[in-house]
Amino acid sequence: MHKVDRTDAELLRALCEDPRSTFVALAARLGLSRNTVQARMARLEESDAFLSFDRRINPSALGYPLTAFVEVHLQQKRLAQIVDELSRIPEIVQAFGMSGKSDLLVRVACTDADHLFRIDASILACEGVVRTETSLAREELIPYRLEPLLGHGVADGVRTGPELPR
Repeated sequence: MHKVDRTDAELLRALCEDPRSTFVALAARLGLSRNTVQARMARLEESDAFLSFDRRINPSALGYPLTAFVEVHLQQKRLAQIVDELSRIPEIVQAFGMSGKSDLLVRVACTDADHLFRIDASILACEGVVRTETSLAREELIPYRLEPLLGHGVADGVRTGPELPR
């Protein structure tokens, strides 16, 4: 992956503040040429610096107002098969392989408690899933964000890491 330098970080921060900015607007805002902005954006895109657009769509707007997290305990030898089956359940919007007490953490979008119950049953029906533990999200307290990282320790490709309180 491409190392983000200070100029890239400023460009990405400007995009966080106004994702619809044109190359011309970004160039004017940052004091760069349009060609520089265009070239940097192309390089960032080629290096997979950007996530997919659908990450910005609110599931509530699609009729799925509830979010739940399902911890899945499974037979490790069936992991690939289970992930393949889970990827076919449209309400599963994200899944992570985990270390710790569960094997997978699955994020689910659902319409109501009954819908969540049916999704959980679909997960449990996958051969190799041992059990699940489901938690309904009450509210998102800190939305997904990376903007704070952009100004923190990014200097000419060198990341110094956060200065944490002691």
